[in-house]
Amino acid sequence: MARVISDATQAAAELSAAVDQATSMVFFGGAGVSTASGIPDFRSEDGLYHQRFKYPPEEMLSHGFYATHTEEFFDFYRTRMIALGAKPNQAHFKLAELERAGKLTAVVTQNIDGLHQAAGSKNVLELHGSVHCNVCQRCGRVYSAEWVMGTEGAPRCPECGGAIKPDVVLYGESLDERVLTASVEAISKADLLVIGGTSLVVYPAAGLVNYFNGSKLVIVNKQPTPQDASADLVCACDIAKAFDF
Repeated sequence: MARVISDATQAAAELSAAVDQATSMVFFGGAGVSTASGIPDFRSEDGLYHQRFKYPPEEMLSHGFYATHTEEFFDFYRTRMIALGAKPNQAHFKLAELERAGKLTAVVTQNIDGLHQAAGSKNVLELHGSVHCNVCQRCGRVYSAEWVMGTEGAPRCPECGGAIKPDVVLYGESLDERVLTASVEAISKADLLVIGGTSLVVYPAAGLVNYFNGSKLVIVNKQPTPQDASADLVCACDIAKAFDF
């Protein structure tokens, strides 16, 4: 039975102790890591799925919608998916620090905002891609999120005129097998897995937790998750505060 801690200061102390005892830590994170930096998530009370749009967000973020309503897709993508003003929070910075110290071997993230890299993390496995990579479907040139924000309608490649597609996994698309394989390998070799800011309901990403064979599982999430009963420690508090150690 997992111990549940709701006090952020105590959670930080317990998490710090778990990290000290570990030799190979992996962090598996979701939208809650980014909400602490002011980026809206999808499923919470104030998330995108509870806001009214002309089309449901799930539809607008599908491959089919990108293909058939490209301009409307990019209108939504620019205003709701790219957050260039967001900055890394304490959780991002602490994870980068732990990697530099040789404690953390990988960050496996469902987020597409690039904030882990902005904080200094190097081995970041982005399950759902990144808004910072937008690829010409004809010639393969890559364009930044800043470049996309400076365009209107459906952007075209200035070099060849090809259509631009964000390198993010849309509904109806498969995850990158190389990223999946690397994530499975990292998690299976870890002795400490810290899951943070994710409800663990989005598959296949949530299924990666099943590959963990290590000695300690810690979950840092404000709301309960399906894996809470399997965890050694559950920190039901703000993730940025839990990583303030």
